[in-house]
Amino acid sequence: MARRRRAGIEVKTDSQLAAMREAGLVVARALAACAAAAEPGVSTADLDAIAAAEIKGAGARPSFLGYHGFPATICVSVNEEVVHGIPAPGRRIRDGDVVSIDCGAIVAGWHADAALTTGAGAISGEAAGLIAACERALWQGMARARPGGRLSDVSHAVETAARSAGWYGIVEDYVGHGIGSEMHMDPPVPNIGRPRRGPALTAGMALAVEPLLVLGDPATRLLDDGWTVVTEEGGWSAHFEHTVAVTEAGPWVLTAEDGGTAGFAALTGAAALPASAVLR
Repeated sequence: MARRRRAGIEVKTDSQLAAMREAGLVVARALAACAAAAEPGVSTADLDAIAAAEIKGAGARPSFLGYHGFPATICVSVNEEVVHGIPAPGRRIRDGDVVSIDCGAIVAGWHADAALTTGAGAISGEAAGLIAACERALWQGMARARPGGRLSDVSHAVETAARSAGWYGIVEDYVGHGIGSEMHMDPPVPNIGRPRRGPALTAGMALAVEPLLVLGDPATRLLDDGWTVVTEEGGWSAHFEHTVAVTEAGPWVLTAEDGGTAGFAALTGAAALPASAVLR
């Protein structure tokens, strides 16, 4: 069956979501390999090579390489770099750094996109708190990706979780997005918002939810390389992202190895998907 669109939003069939799941597993494994290697002394180009090998080895293609001219397989953003950092041999990770890694892959024409932030060596308690708050905000947002809800329910949950975690700035200029036959599609998924607004969520939609939190002022600027976004005041940033499908059984995290079961189970008041409900 061909995909269909609902008010400009692509709605996938089960077989199309299955292809996205395959891409999501490639992304999950590439990110895990990069996170494990993100140690002091390793260059950001080394991480890019790891991701490229993982994606190629799986028979997939990178979503980022060549996208509007982007020159690498992944984005690696360190400390005050918020998003879209370009991997480079001369950029070596130092002890205590906060490293955000963003990766996308394509299988059979279908995309998946995810990001994580990890600490290199011994990081500060402040940095660890930032990372934990950002990841929790992501899972709280994805827990609202259910049929019958509204898009802004996801945004509101992200914002509420972030604000309740501490004095973190929420980056508003860069947001999540729809995803599927293209990497970036409608609808935009902001990280702030009032609930019960925007498009209705229906089974078959897929969203890339991606909170970006900052220690301090979230204002950003673009560097001269045309890609790397940094905080205006130098505050360190964290970035988490998953591709989540809206299904009748609940949110299915296509870029998590277990489909999101453990992540949702860790949330207070958020039930995990039973194994039988996760599409294979």
